[in-house]
Amino acid sequence: MTETINNYTPKSEFLKVMMERGFIHQCTDPEALDKRMLSEVVPAYIGFDCTASSLHVGSLVQIMMLRHLQKSGHKPIVLMGGGTTKIGDPSGKDESRQMLTVEKINENMNGIKSVFEKYLTFGDAPTDAIMPNNADWLDKLGYVDLLRDVGPHFTINRMLTFESVKLRLDRENPLTFLEFNYMILQAYDFLELQRRVSCSMQMGGSDQWGNIINGVELNRRMDQKEVFGLTTPLITTANGAKMGKSASGAIWLNQDMLSAYDFWQFWRNTDDADVGRFLKLFTELPLDEISKLEALEGAEINEAKKVLANEVTAMCHGVEAAEKAEATAKKAFEERSLGADLPRVEVEKADLQSGIQVTDLYITAGLGSSRGEVRRLIKQGGAKINDEKITDGEMNITLDQLNDQGTIKLSAGKKRHILIMPK
Repeated sequence: MTETINNYTPKSEFLKVMMERGFIHQCTDPEALDKRMLSEVVPAYIGFDCTASSLHVGSLVQIMMLRHLQKSGHKPIVLMGGGTTKIGDPSGKDESRQMLTVEKINENMNGIKSVFEKYLTFGDAPTDAIMPNNADWLDKLGYVDLLRDVGPHFTINRMLTFESVKLRLDRENPLTFLEFNYMILQAYDFLELQRRVSCSMQMGGSDQWGNIINGVELNRRMDQKEVFGLTTPLITTANGAKMGKSASGAIWLNQDMLSAYDFWQFWRNTDDADVGRFLKLFTELPLDEISKLEALEGAEINEAKKVLANEVTAMCHGVEAAEKAEATAKKAFEERSLGADLPRVEVEKADLQSGIQVTDLYITAGLGSSRGEVRRLIKQGGAKINDEKITDGEMNITLDQLNDQGTIKLSAGKKRHILIMPK
């Protein structure tokens, strides 16, 4: 089974775009897939488990793949993992996921669904996206029937070779029997989607390769159907950090989890070395325009970062939100004034009347994780209150520090700012 596409030049629009923009890591039989995509509409799916009420930017590569798939004339399938979330995917995990209630899973699913409407067109047309829930079939499976029908197509020998299993065993961390079943159910999802909506491709991150291959082989063995798998490389930043996290926490896609301003700022703070790659993956700008932007040097590269931040934020939160975020950033950083849309944290007015130690207030605001970290920030000259440098790590912040707008502006370095509001 072919695992690379590097030596093949695709003709179909989707695979060409995927190659040119750096989305492809592995692909099963790229020539046969290319031929299929040239001759018919190919329904393809990516699964999203409902472990939180929002996806974060670590999922954005997969969402952009579905968007490119639809724009090139094929059918995206967004599979909600209402069933598989009850088990938890062990891929890339050192330990078992927290078990969630059915109510919490459904609540998370509702939060996740909204983001896809910004990237895809849903409906009944041949290339319109659909959003099935694997609980619809997994919840109805009889255990003995699953063992008899699907079990014979999986060997323990093979399952033990998958990275998700080897990681746990090599580190002597427990892998429950529940989690061990996850790869079987994911393969079964592919079989069900092939039978229900003629799905002929599963896509996902490189950590899903083994699970995807299971589904490809299960379709061939049980239904004699040729289906395909395609994975993306693991997306890390230039410093090796996993995409989706920042010093202040996860970069969520839903605005109720992370403000559009903070989202914009995350992209504006991209490392110089990542700008070109991220423009290819997370925007739809033409490649020749991206080449010009990534060639900028020195301070000019900041303009490319603003383009990146505007394009990604506009797609996720709307053009108006992107423009507003850029204007706020300009006020906060270039004009050193208070941007009305800076993130805000409320604290009890009574606490400010009696005084809150500056280290504690920074932790409350999310600008530091410990008193030691805040003190180091102060010592390095990176902590400011209302744009004035803080020199005393023991000082108390009180209502006396309120500015004309009735807030207190806390800063950590040049790019992180929070407005404290008494309530």
